[in-house]
Amino acid sequence: MIHMNTANGAPASKLCFGTMQFGGKADLVASQSMYEDCRTAGINFFDTAYVYTGGQSETMLGRFARAEREDVLIATKAAYDKPATKANILQSFEESRARMKLDMIDLLYLHRFDPSTSLQDSFEALAELREDGLIRYIGISNFAAWQVMKAAQVARNLGTNIDVLQPMYSLVKRQVEVELLPACQDQSISVVPYSPLGGGLLTGKYATDDASGRLIDDTRYNARYNVPWMHETARALPQIAAQHETDAATLAVAWVMKNKAVAAPIISARSSEQLAPSLAALDFEMSDALYDQLTALTQTPAPATDRLEEA
Repeated sequence: MIHMNTANGAPASKLCFGTMQFGGKADLVASQSMYEDCRTAGINFFDTAYVYTGGQSETMLGRFARAEREDVLIATKAAYDKPATKANILQSFEESRARMKLDMIDLLYLHRFDPSTSLQDSFEALAELREDGLIRYIGISNFAAWQVMKAAQVARNLGTNIDVLQPMYSLVKRQVEVELLPACQDQSISVVPYSPLGGGLLTGKYATDDASGRLIDDTRYNARYNVPWMHETARALPQIAAQHETDAATLAVAWVMKNKAVAAPIISARSSEQLAPSLAALDFEMSDALYDQLTALTQTPAPATDRLEEA
């Protein structure tokens, strides 16, 4: 896989911090506190997007990182509220750059696959930005395996390459294991997955009848995780965590980190208190036996060919 570095040559950290809550559920003080917690823990890789919190996420991250720009790797995603044309990508990139007040953004993703726009058009923008030194790495997010392979060929035809894929991956969302992770390994693409906590499900916070949060309030997340066996996994995880004197969130993040195909899971939070268990995964040593125990809590997806006898 591609091994990313900061501008000063330091390797990207084994965890990435996602700033989707900056300017939303996390105000300026809480956001800066989490940024500083991450830096103290050794995290130098930060993720945002054009659409997050109306631009406040990018603005805050740029503000926090500016004084140590060469020491951190900053990723953002192009706007997906408009077609992924070359013109639109370049326009949203310039707006992102202006918000963060940065000359260069290390990693730029296509936020999702756009069936209405040719990949040729989209990647012409990414290739041009890289050639001009305005980005250092090219990423794609939320792509299916066939879309990754198609995009990889388009990139090669333009004399460039895809460096990073950002998919969903957690104990309760393992579809990436079937084709995406093998495809990325074959194409030397780093995998930087999001939602290692399963939208918060794997923290154990939804185990009670009076629980509240986005898995209940947000129809998208409710549909994504309203599956009985997923909740059974979430109920079992805190019990195993207690046996190892740690937190369920720590185990969930460490489980994703353990996969050799993963470069850096993206963790996130709305406060320093909420962030702490995820940060603790950096120092948690997960044995092979514990990894297998946790894996057994979940449903292994069928092989790509659906030949279950080969699973």
